[in-house]
Amino acid sequence: MEAQARARFQRYGARKVAQLLKEIRGKSVLEAEEILPTVPRACRVMVEKAVKSAAANLAVKLGRAGKTVVPERVFIKSCWAGAGPMGHMKRVLPAPQGRAMTFKRKVSHLTVIVSDGAEENN
Repeated sequence: MEAQARARFQRYGARKVAQLLKEIRGKSVLEAEEILPTVPRACRVMVEKAVKSAAANLAVKLGRAGKTVVPERVFIKSCWAGAGPMGHMKRVLPAPQGRAMTFKRKVSHLTVIVSDGAEENN
């Protein structure tokens, strides 16, 4: 069974988040929770929350199906980060010829999918 968690409109660049996701993709959730605190990136807190949320979502889904969660068998099936809208903030920078340019900040959407390894027969 699979479960997912999303973190949308996060103030981190998608490329930097993707570099971090490459380190944990395919590993178990327990391994990812050991690796993430050692990574020197600001976005690791967001990724940790998303991984824990996806694992909790899987536990709820399995609980409703009458099954129990084996933490060692829960692994990160896939995870990716995409670029969100580069919105304009309500702040300005000086620009040539007396104009004012608005700030542009990168925003990313993160998706984490975890699985317990059991195949579904539908």
